[in-house]
Amino acid sequence: MKITKVEIRPMRNEGNLKAFCSVVFDDVFIVHSVKIIQGKEDLFVAMPSREGKNGEFRDTAHPIDNEFRIEMEDTVLEKYREVVGELSQVLAADLPTEDATF
Repeated sequence: MKITKVEIRPMRNEGNLKAFCSVVFDDVFIVHSVKIIQGKEDLFVAMPSREGKNGEFRDTAHPIDNEFRIEMEDTVLEKYREVVGELSQVLAADLPTEDATF
């Protein structure tokens, strides 16, 4: 199974939640509500989950194979960094330079 598309929706001012994303597999299957979260040291990918009756959260979809989990996390985080980098460049281009006069 190949990851064929990753859509990133960055969050603004949501604490540790940095983005929601959707991941498309083999151009025929999509998983929504994948989250990118800032951990204590690094970003990580959290799969969609639902709260059970006992208050614990359980993933509703997730990789079974650890190798594929790592591949998916690497792909999602790479795309996230790409999107955030592009947004930073756009925002920086809109800021006036120190030489600008008002």
